[in-house]
Amino acid sequence: MYTDEDLNLAVKKGVFSQTSVDEFRDLISLSNSSPLVDEENFRLVGGFNDIFVVIACALLLLSSLWVMQSINESLGYLVFTALSWGLSEVFVLRRKMALPAIVLLLAFVGGIFALTGSIFDTHSSFAIILATLFSTVAAYCHWRRFNVPITVAVGTGAALAMLASVFLSFFPNSEGLLLLTFFICGCLAFVLAMYWDAADTNRTTRKSDVAFWLHLLAAPLIIHPIFTNLGVLDGNESVSNMVMIILLYVLMTVVSLAIDRRAFMVSSLMYVIYALSSLFENYGGIGYSFAVTGVVMGASLLLLSAYWQKVRAWFVKVLPKPIQAYLPVIKNV
Repeated sequence: MYTDEDLNLAVKKGVFSQTSVDEFRDLISLSNSSPLVDEENFRLVGGFNDIFVVIACALLLLSSLWVMQSINESLGYLVFTALSWGLSEVFVLRRKMALPAIVLLLAFVGGIFALTGSIFDTHSSFAIILATLFSTVAAYCHWRRFNVPITVAVGTGAALAMLASVFLSFFPNSEGLLLLTFFICGCLAFVLAMYWDAADTNRTTRKSDVAFWLHLLAAPLIIHPIFTNLGVLDGNESVSNMVMIILLYVLMTVVSLAIDRRAFMVSSLMYVIYALSSLFENYGGIGYSFAVTGVVMGASLLLLSAYWQKVRAWFVKVLPKPIQAYLPVIKNV
């Protein structure tokens, strides 16, 4: 299995010409009846060997953590973190394995967070701020060494968590402020994701993968505070409230079409299903409202997926030219 990054490396090393690689990509695009840029590809598993290595790494890391924690808790987390970095040297830097890269990154950053928490009082806001700060620095160091695409999203999440911890340390026990902080952090993550997306509108380099993970981070941070304020999870099932939820989902669909990222639609899907099922049950008298909602939403999403490229091509063309320059290009539609 070869990725766009592998093809770009082959061009850089002179194995293939840029023209031949472009023609190959167009051929695959036509054979799949779907433009390459609209597929939202990202590398997760290169083969079953990735899963095998992840299982082996998990056994080694967890076993070493268990053994060393019997001596000292902080020592256990220190060994866990050091092993995560060492295994990355082999399976990420040399072997360039996708799934182990993600798992080992999370283990390394999570180990730094836990190590900091074991040294300081985990119940104090100062300890949380320090833990998120060191986790951000750890993610940055990991990115500089291994360039794993998800690292930017993990580091951004840690940095945003640090900022949120600082704000909440001054205003504790404020749910409204907590939701507002989440929303602002989500908007910042979305802006950063669009920065990476704009740097690769053809989606053929690692930058597109970085943007993908940032969108996955940004979407729930933006969506959850909005739907929580509407009272979706508190039993507020008024018709006006449900209509507002549906309108918001339509807006998120439009944004997803524009940026060609489905993260916003997926992250808010459960809220919409809950809203529609409640609406059918309370005002339609349907006892199997959840099943009816599933049929309606499933059919709608499948229909949109089938015509995603055509709908997006029409929508992007009506946007102003300056905005189109920052959006993924349309090919062979």
